[in-house]
Amino acid sequence: MFKINIFEKNTIKLLRIPFSFFLMPVYFFAISQSNINQGNYTKSLLIFIILHLFIYPASNGYNSFMDKDETSIGGLKNPPKVTQNLFYVSLLFDFFGLILSLYIGFKFFIGILIYATVSRMYSWRGIRLKKYPIIGFLSVVIFQGFFIFILISLELINQGYNLIQFINLLKPALASLFILGGVYPLTQIYQHKEDKKNGDITISILLGIKGTFIFSVLMFVFAGLCLFLSLNTNQFILFQAFLIPVLFVFTQWMIKCWKNEFEASFENMMKMNLVSSFCMNFFFILLSFYK
Repeated sequence: MFKINIFEKNTIKLLRIPFSFFLMPVYFFAISQSNINQGNYTKSLLIFIILHLFIYPASNGYNSFMDKDETSIGGLKNPPKVTQNLFYVSLLFDFFGLILSLYIGFKFFIGILIYATVSRMYSWRGIRLKKYPIIGFLSVVIFQGFFIFILISLELINQGYNLIQFINLLKPALASLFILGGVYPLTQIYQHKEDKKNGDITISILLGIKGTFIFSVLMFVFAGLCLFLSLNTNQFILFQAFLIPVLFVFTQWMIKCWKNEFEASFENMMKMNLVSSFCMNFFFILLSFYK
């Protein structure tokens, strides 16, 4: 009988729990648009734990199990060899996340179940949304950006799930979608060779290295427009200030890649991700306190 070892060293590495840091801007942005100051502290903390300690790591682990990567992946320069233990632990983490989501409410549980299902469809060899550039891209930005933002916000807004609240949240939710739309292709830019070997034609492969940067710029412009419509003037100006380090690193990296495509490396991608995630997390946390 196979024994599941949650604390097995390589399994923990491949769950890539620290990688959840790069997805936190969506959570903190949703918090900033909600009513957490009116008694939802425990609920908001539990949502954070469900997503960043269970659901996202479960998706990472399952994706690694299906891909069996031999080169760098997001958050790991030298990923260890996958084992059957990783598969079972990823399912166990999903189970823990879903059980905890029932404490939030049944609608939230259904939302997390839908997200986890799409995440599996993205990686599972039987469907493998990841191998289709447009569908794979849309599945990530819609569900990690738009869907998760709406799910968190509706749960924490006092009026709950209703059409009026959904409409009111459309602009910031679209901002989350476009932010993910700008970042996600950049995370694939160094993996073209590995993805092609796996039979996956990602959005970054479809666009090429130069095209990936141009596409990301367009996504960030749309995100900025949605944020301009979602925030007041002072908040938007502050956001621009927080973007200065991101724009500097992004522009520097883009120029390097246009001169030499070998600059589209894991190290440069991680540097870009760290700077952008830190700046956006800090801004949205400040925005939450401001509200």
